[in-house]
Amino acid sequence: MNKLKNSILFLTFLPIILLADNKANAELFGAWTLIPPVVAILLAFITRNVIFSLFIGIFSGTFLVNIINGDIFAAFVGGFMDMVSKMIGSMADSWNAGIILQVLTIGGLIAVITKMGGPRAIAKALAKKAKTPASAQIYTWVMGFFIFFDDYANSLIIGPIMRPVTDRLKIAREKLAFIIDATAAPIAGIALISTWIGYEISLIKDAYATIGQVDINAYAIFVDTIAYRFYNIFMLAFVFFTAYFLREFGPMHKAALRASTTGKVSRHIRHEEEHLNQESSTMAPKKNVEYSIWNAIIPISVLIIVSFLGFYFNGLHSLEGEALKAVQADPYSFASIRDCFGGADASIVLFEAALFASIVAIAMGMQQKIFDLNEALETWVHGVKALVITAVILILAWSISAVIKELGTSIYLVSILSHDMPQFILPSVIFIFGSLISFSTGTSYGTMGILMPLTIPLANAIGINYGLDTNALNEYIILNIGAVLTGAIFGDHCSPISDTSILSSMGSSCDHMDHISTQLPYAVFVGVISVVFGYIPAALGISVSYLIPIALVVLALTVRFYGKPYLTKEV
Repeated sequence: MNKLKNSILFLTFLPIILLADNKANAELFGAWTLIPPVVAILLAFITRNVIFSLFIGIFSGTFLVNIINGDIFAAFVGGFMDMVSKMIGSMADSWNAGIILQVLTIGGLIAVITKMGGPRAIAKALAKKAKTPASAQIYTWVMGFFIFFDDYANSLIIGPIMRPVTDRLKIAREKLAFIIDATAAPIAGIALISTWIGYEISLIKDAYATIGQVDINAYAIFVDTIAYRFYNIFMLAFVFFTAYFLREFGPMHKAALRASTTGKVSRHIRHEEEHLNQESSTMAPKKNVEYSIWNAIIPISVLIIVSFLGFYFNGLHSLEGEALKAVQADPYSFASIRDCFGGADASIVLFEAALFASIVAIAMGMQQKIFDLNEALETWVHGVKALVITAVILILAWSISAVIKELGTSIYLVSILSHDMPQFILPSVIFIFGSLISFSTGTSYGTMGILMPLTIPLANAIGINYGLDTNALNEYIILNIGAVLTGAIFGDHCSPISDTSILSSMGSSCDHMDHISTQLPYAVFVGVISVVFGYIPAALGISVSYLIPIALVVLALTVRFYGKPYLTKEV
């Protein structure tokens, strides 16, 4: 029990880089170095506002650094000035600037594509093929893979399109909301190109710098973590199994049975005019205009193709010596492509690709007379504004990371706690703790920002303490990164204040608490499977090539034999 307490304490408070100046601060402040992460985490639980929590966490650290002389007023002023300085410094970094621009630009691209009606056309095309309750649910699930680039776009587009289809087939609104929610963040979180990618790789790169690894390729590490995103993978599979077998359990079965037997797809009867429209007037496609699936496929394809070409050529220019000669000798081999991608500056490449795709999308819309240049730019700017909040969280996350680094928190904690943390339990503790923060705050973004700078130094220290070799240590760190990214999504799925859950409820016109009460047992079940068949055995060294198939079989068998049928004969 003491070890578990120490594990949770260690995860809660761990930190940042092993440099000489930071060591001096760690010795000077001791346990006080824990203040910034403690304040940020506690306030996140209490206020459920990540921006405020990170802001106060940053200030508490800069105040601490400036209070050495005992003058509280001077420390207050100096702390505020240092906080501002760290925010400006984080924005001045070229990598960080590229990440912010990339995130905002993809937001603009999504807005333009939505205005052109491309995603809506794709959704309608798939909806026409849904003839049975099973096919309707599966096609709704498939749409989530098509609209992989943003979880908000997923909820905004799929719900309104599929709702009439699922209503006609007597599928409960709770199930529609669940499918939408379960294919939003889990897909966007692991997509190779999305509005999430810039944020995730930025956190990874910054946290690796705290353990002295500055010249790492964060994008390549992000790709490596996909195999360890157990909750994402298992949740996507679970949705498919429930749709394929047409079986449910728990509160979802009651909702499905109600819809099937009475035709009452929602517990609360609402008039159509009361349904909340998810698309603002700025982004909503115009009526009485013929839309084509190519209005989405072409811009997104341009984004993907230009990104991958950019990764190759940008990385090629960064190679030197033997690595460059090897690529020149066989430029299209897997090893050459891997090396080029590994050397690419993802922040620049993704920004360039998103900007070029935006130009293509605007040109297509103008050519089809969907909008003129002014309206196109207005729509694009509206999409940029929608993701400003992400940029704010990014800046605050970078800043608190810098504060924790300056205080030398990692040196203090590693010295007193690293020997008490069992190696095999760390990923599970991170996953669970991340879910608790995300559940309390309602945001996976904020949870990642709080935990990532704490987790990577912790995993590195634990791995070294247990004598892992270089390759094993790298895999162990990647496993723990995956636990952060998926734990944040797991908690987000369970939280009634989650933005994506709220959007999923609104998009499907489902009572929000009905959605949460039916989704929660499913999310917890998949979360348990992720720990038992994922993070614990993976930390013990068992390959994911065995773990994932076993877990999928367990999920399928559970749905098939524990789940109960709910359809009447006449549907």
